[in-house]
Amino acid sequence: MSNKLASKYSFIKNYVIKRGFTEEISWQANVCFNELDERIFLREIAWVILSSGMKETIIRNIFDKISESFFNWTSSKLIIKNKDKCFYKAIKCFNNKNKISAIIMAAEKVNKIGFHQLKKIISENPIDKLQEFYYIGPVTVYHLVKNIGLPYAKPDRHLKRIAKKEGYSDVQKFCNDVSILTGDSKPVVDIVFWRFATITPDYLNVLSIFDEEYDNFVSG
Repeated sequence: MSNKLASKYSFIKNYVIKRGFTEEISWQANVCFNELDERIFLREIAWVILSSGMKETIIRNIFDKISESFFNWTSSKLIIKNKDKCFYKAIKCFNNKNKISAIIMAAEKVNKIGFHQLKKIISENPIDKLQEFYYIGPVTVYHLVKNIGLPYAKPDRHLKRIAKKEGYSDVQKFCNDVSILTGDSKPVVDIVFWRFATITPDYLNVLSIFDEEYDNFVSG
């Protein structure tokens, strides 16, 4: 089973790379919580807030404009000082008042606590503490923690389906086992499987075909 799973992951990763997502995988592999600063945190929490319930491609197409609206996430202090300007500029790019307001409230929280203190608090209890931000819920929090460099996978519908097919009820355990087998981090395992699912409409069927061909090869 372990050899098959490792081979399957290698096949999927190579496929995703061939489809042009090398940079995405490299980005995730290089994200490090120790190197997290205020600008990166503001950018990533904004990305997750905007992405909640939305297609990734939609947010990707507007995110540069949103970033410009918030001074490219230079600092929470600058955003709060100009929050009305940020709001009205951003709403022209993405007409969702609740989400734009949530980004401003996130900046207010960072500014109030101080980033270095907030980072310390997050490091001690990331899943609970990050859910104190608006729009960061029990599923989206895993999207955020992996994007800021912590060793988690996001249990979205694609990963749940793939994990279940491999005999796992827990996405974290599934990605951890693949990580041990392959040497890739849990967040990288997550993004490889997730991207494979987003570019392969019948991904579960493809995985079944791989199983059959692998078993036939092994049995001779």
